[in-house]
Amino acid sequence: MWRKSSRSNSEQECVEVAQSSTAIGIRDSKNPEGGHLALDLPTFTRLLTHAKAGTLDL
Repeated sequence: MWRKSSRSNSEQECVEVAQSSTAIGIRDSKNPEGGHLALDLPTFTRLLTHAKAGTLDL
C-alpha cells in the first residue's frame, strides 16, 4: 500500500512510499503511473539521513 509523505505539499513536492518484504518503493504521487524507485532498507535509510541533513538540496 502506498502512503503519502507527511512532508508532501500541494506544490511540486509530493512523494509516496510503500514497503514490501525486500524493498521500499518511492514514487511521485502526482504521477503514480510514471514508475517508481525501489531501494533496499539500508539504502533507503541512508537516503533519508541525507535528505534530513539537507545534503541533497539543490
